[in-house]
This record gives sequence, C-alpha cells and structure tokens, in this order.
Amino acid sequence: MVHDSLSLYAGYPDSAHQLCGAHLVRELTAAEQDHPKQKWQQQIRWALAGLNRQARRVRSGETAEITPEALLFYQRHYHQGLAAGLALHPRAAGRKQSPARNLLERLRDQAGDVLRFADHPKQVPFTNNTGERALRPVKTQVKISGCHQSDTGAAAWLAVRSYLDSARKHGMSGFEAIHRAFTGNLWMPPIALPS
Repeated sequence: MVHDSLSLYAGYPDSAHQLCGAHLVRELTAAEQDHPKQKWQQQIRWALAGLNRQARRVRSGETAEITPEALLFYQRHYHQGLAAGLALHPRAAGRKQSPARNLLERLRDQAGDVLRFADHPKQVPFTNNTGERALRPVKTQVKISGCHQSDTGAAAWLAVRSYLDSARKHGMSGFEAIHRAFTGNLWMPPIALPS
C-alpha cells in the first residue's frame, strides 16, 4: 500500500506500506524553504532520487537488481542526512514538535516504509501517483457535470472506470477491454491465491 502517511493507514497493520516518495520530496522541499541554510533536506532528497533512478532501471529491465553497493551508498547518505537534520532540530519539551522534527522522526522511524521501493523495485512503486491519476477523472467528472443524477448512475460510471483502469494497468487497451466486455469475453485481472 503506497500512501502519504496519513494516520488512518496505520489501521492496516497486516499490509506492507510504502510512504509516497512524491509526498516526501514535497515535504523535504518545504523544509528546505523553511530552513534555507540547512542541507540535510537536499541530501535526503538526493538519496531518494538516486534510489528511485536505480529502481526505474530495474523496472525497465536495464538491470536485474539494485546492486548492494548502490543500495548501501544511497541508504548511507539518507541516514546521514537524517542524523544531521535531527541534530539541528532537537525534540522540544512536550508533545508538539516542529514540522521539520516531525518529518525527520517519520523518516527515521518509518525508514523501512520509506525505502521499501528500493528493496522491492519490481513490486513497489516510489509514489502513489498511479492511484492519484486514477482518481483524477472522477474529480473532473464532478467538476464538469456537478454530480451524477443518481446513485445508480454514479455506481455504473465508477464500475466502468475501475474496469478500464485495471485493464490498462495490466497492459490491455481500453478499447480491447470494452470490446471483450460487449462480446461476452469479459477480461478479469489475475487473482493471486495464497500458497
């Protein structure tokens, strides 16, 4: 599950989590704007970008895996950036912490969930952009028409959108998916059964 670290996702403890890299990069950029003389944000962003480049090479088939040396190199820079940031932003008394401290603690305490994409580059994406892109047509439809005329119409429209998005994610064109649906040869995504 790739997400933006909203607390509600903690309600899924049996899921493997990946904190969305795009959201983290935006937070690191905001921290850099708040503290322009500090460099820890740049170092962490650089390390994440380096790991993402390596993961993209694996997904494209250019390489079979992220080499252990590259993984160690970028992870070391990630953790060094964290250590520098934590030293510059010590914990304040009480529960309320600065946004920079909160970000740094999340990056430290959930490092496995931040870096999971590098451990499993073929299975885990760096961002949740694919999921957010799937929601964009829904928001556009609401903007254009205001809303659906009925719950039934909305449910039907969403079912078709979901079917087409799933088919595209499995390499099938929208046209082919619709053609198969109308000719009685409905495409269904493969279901992984527990072994």
